[in-house]
Amino acid sequence: MRTEDVLAASETGLWRWDQATGTATMDAIAARLMGLPPRFVTVGESEIRARVHVEDFIELQRLGTLALAERRVVEGRMRILDADGRVLRRLRTRIRVVGEGVNIVMAGVLMQVVEGMPEEEAAEAASGHPELSRPAGDWRLSREAFLLDAGRALAEARTTGEVLRVVSSLALPGFTPDGMCVFGIKGDELSLIGRHGYPLEGCTERREVPGHRGPAPDPGLDLDLDLGLDSDYPAAEAIRSGRAVYLPSPAEYRRRYPAAWPFVRAFGRSAWAYLPLTAGGRTIGAWMVAFPEPVAFTPDERSVLTTVARMLAQSLARTHVFESERALATDLQQTMAPTTTPQVPGLLLAGRYVPTGGGLQIGGDWYDVIPLPSQRAALVIGDVQGHGVRAAAVMAQLRIALRAYAAEGHRPDAVLARASRFLAGVEDEDGGTRFATCLYVEVDTRTGSLEVARAGHPDVGVRLADGTSVLRPTEGGPPLGIDPDWAYPTTRLVLQPDETLVMCTDGLLETGGHDLETGWARLRRVLEAHPGDDLEKLADALIDAVYGPPSHRSVGPHTDRREDDIALLMLRRPEHGRVPRRAVLSVAQAEPARIAEARHQLAELLHDWGSQEQLDGAVLMLSELLTNVLVHTDSDAVLVTELTGQPGERLLRVAVTDTSDVMPHRREPGELASSGRGLLLMEVLADAWGVDPRGDGKTTWFELRERPERLDD
Repeated sequence: MRTEDVLAASETGLWRWDQATGTATMDAIAARLMGLPPRFVTVGESEIRARVHVEDFIELQRLGTLALAERRVVEGRMRILDADGRVLRRLRTRIRVVGEGVNIVMAGVLMQVVEGMPEEEAAEAASGHPELSRPAGDWRLSREAFLLDAGRALAEARTTGEVLRVVSSLALPGFTPDGMCVFGIKGDELSLIGRHGYPLEGCTERREVPGHRGPAPDPGLDLDLDLGLDSDYPAAEAIRSGRAVYLPSPAEYRRRYPAAWPFVRAFGRSAWAYLPLTAGGRTIGAWMVAFPEPVAFTPDERSVLTTVARMLAQSLARTHVFESERALATDLQQTMAPTTTPQVPGLLLAGRYVPTGGGLQIGGDWYDVIPLPSQRAALVIGDVQGHGVRAAAVMAQLRIALRAYAAEGHRPDAVLARASRFLAGVEDEDGGTRFATCLYVEVDTRTGSLEVARAGHPDVGVRLADGTSVLRPTEGGPPLGIDPDWAYPTTRLVLQPDETLVMCTDGLLETGGHDLETGWARLRRVLEAHPGDDLEKLADALIDAVYGPPSHRSVGPHTDRREDDIALLMLRRPEHGRVPRRAVLSVAQAEPARIAEARHQLAELLHDWGSQEQLDGAVLMLSELLTNVLVHTDSDAVLVTELTGQPGERLLRVAVTDTSDVMPHRREPGELASSGRGLLLMEVLADAWGVDPRGDGKTTWFELRERPERLDD
């Protein structure tokens, strides 16, 4: 017999509670036992808390802690409540816990208890009102358990909406409200910031009530309630006096607040409590709790309501600060970085900014696109040391300075040199200075030529037209602000049609325990696996590779804290049709070390070449061609590598151009000869080679046709 059949026959359900996401997943049987629709469901923690008796909910968490600590299966019982707070059924559960830290998962089975029910619990079930049959001592234990659970839930809430959801799901011990409203203060008026049990549908009539300005005080009428603090309304009195207002019956409400009573009567409540919300010695609002039956409001009941009001006020004050910080962060980001990626004719652009988690979600990373005359544009990306408001402020100053230097017409090396001197003169709050990495790329939109200046920043990556992704090594200098007199070199590259330039900060590369090398390998897998036709989707895929899709990045108590800010800027030259795989690199006379970079670039370009022996020969011939230019001429070398054709039968062409008129000569070197070996190597290793004279120099080239190695070789 299958396991599924056994579980179905025994009415045993399966459930799984993920502590990291705060969600519970249940099969159809478990969902039915919990009072949910009998189907496979995933619900939030608040849904479970609302259906499980508060004492049993706390016990369930205690059992989970025990199961985790002792690494064994534990068993417990819990009462499932209906919408009116009555015991619907009793369940037995067996729990095991897996995971560590915040990634804890509780999994187990649920079964209904039909025999062996304790006598006092049977009496509670028979009465339909367990709170009426529970002795006073048990009520107080239930109250303490409730307050502990409510305090924990409110402490974990991160937004006003979450606080209101927690409050609306609270099942007060001993008496059950069916309506709640939370009022705030706006100037000298009340404002309704949340409600539960007061539907808005059908309540659009606006009525005048003596003693107040604006619509009627009934919170069901309008979410934009506008009520003066001097009005004859219980919530206003609670705020003015700082004391709770308890109205145990409709008669008492009508006697004390005759002007407001006609508009409250329509909702059919029978008792009300209005409690001031006080935080830090200041009243910030009021909490209204309404009951379907008259309530005596005994000292114990008033104590519970007062304690919850105090916790609610603290939570609202805390979340208000958090949301104010988030709003400030949003405003700062909108003023300090482009709200949308600027459009440049002839280019496709996509940009992303992802701040670190926690606190003010702003930092020192940024990107910018600066239109320039003569169909050119400057692409800038950088990272100011540190996080928070100060780093963002320095970033804003540096961004403005870079824009100013670019607008003055300076070349990339001069822009960075001036920006470095500027940053060196910007003092921090402790009298020191901050530094910043920066990558500045000037692009000619007509030809795709790039001039790259780099200050301590990760190199650019290029996704070639056929999907292959490679790093483009460039010359660079120290971060801006370190040495104000540093002269930054530039590197010339060419972006071919349908190639994509990738510029990012180190947060995209190093998050998740990676270094620059392994981080680039991760991004390269995404770049090569993605179709790449839609640049915006490709940018999202790169971010998702680090943090997951947006649905897994929600802000809340279980959010993974991000390790570093991320800025990403991508550029593509669109072109229809198939284009060759191509790379261009310049090597100056004073840069012999770049020969090694050229060898590495060629190896990356041919990462899927069918013959390792041919690949090794191509790298050797390339090295000889570049060395020949640097040793025997006074010219710089320009390397152009092009790969065409279908895999397995492709043609590689490598050409090195210089401005010298001195032509190489093939010779038979003797044993001690120091030159002449390069052309001999091409004679032996290349399928074809040659030297083409040009008006201002020459081009030496060789070609290789792909010959894949056979497995039986």
